[in-house]
Amino acid sequence: MTNGTNGRRRLIAGLAIAALACAGIGAAAAANDDHHHHHDESFAAGEPGQARKPARLIEIVMAEGDGKMMYEPARLEIKKGEQVKFVLRNRGELLHEIVLGTAQENLAHAEEMKKHPDMPHGDEPNARHVEPGKTGELIWKFTKAGVFEYACLIPGHREAGMVGTIVVK
Repeated sequence: MTNGTNGRRRLIAGLAIAALACAGIGAAAAANDDHHHHHDESFAAGEPGQARKPARLIEIVMAEGDGKMMYEPARLEIKKGEQVKFVLRNRGELLHEIVLGTAQENLAHAEEMKKHPDMPHGDEPNARHVEPGKTGELIWKFTKAGVFEYACLIPGHREAGMVGTIVVK
């Protein structure tokens, strides 16, 4: 074989490897986009509410004491299709949050929080952080029947009892 033939073969092999690498990167990016896209548009417990539409007002108090963390009330019943405006009052001395979802979703999210405790939550439409002594709001439309929950996924808070149940009928 001549040097010219070997050079062409190396060039073709290099181009083939580069093409395969680009195809793999593109497929991975597409899969990531699909996952992210799905997460942004679909929530098990319903969908973000609209501030200008009527909503049932429900106050949830966040607190801690005697080694426990809690929401009051810890159980809610909501009608399918109902829009709710949650007024979240943190009467405790610690930062708390509320995350709406299924128990399975929240448990998985809580595990991620343990691995990455500084994970930002500001852009999640189904979650709110509330500083001690402050009040927050979350507007949500419950479009699906089932049993859902609201939980504080800050490491240790759920385990200390900061979880509530929502029954949507």
